[in-house]
Amino acid sequence: MRCPSCASLDTQVKDSRPTENSAAIRRRRVCLACNFRFTTFERVQLRELVVMKRNGRRVPFDRDKLMRSLSIALRKRPVEAERVEQMVSKIVRELESLGESEVSSEAIGEIVMEHLRTLDDVAYVRFASVYRNFREPKDFEQALAELSGEDEAKPPASALK
Repeated sequence: MRCPSCASLDTQVKDSRPTENSAAIRRRRVCLACNFRFTTFERVQLRELVVMKRNGRRVPFDRDKLMRSLSIALRKRPVEAERVEQMVSKIVRELESLGESEVSSEAIGEIVMEHLRTLDDVAYVRFASVYRNFREPKDFEQALAELSGEDEAKPPASALK
């Protein structure tokens, strides 16, 4: 494992233990070159997933990119990091269990939105605004109507004034 501080490959595992839900192994490591300590996680990977982008490009699925996207949507929200990690694990398992090695970015976005909807309403709207490329206030009103279970055909509140 490469040291994140000095990039040396000469590292040593000091401690290994399963995470709380036993879905991963947490390893404490130390770099023998610079003495930097860091943590890594080891997870089971059922298959190599490839994401088919809207423009036709194919890129390897990146769990960390998913985690970063969710972190942005959940910024300053009262959601524990452990719950976010569990949600990411559920999403990855769901994607792997689809039985396909290629998954469209749209399918990933929809699955993420389903999970965010149950976790945090504000994060759901934030993620939806980027994923669905909101351009005007009525787009937000429609997303809020979806959350509250209202009929989308109902005119927005601004039209009622």
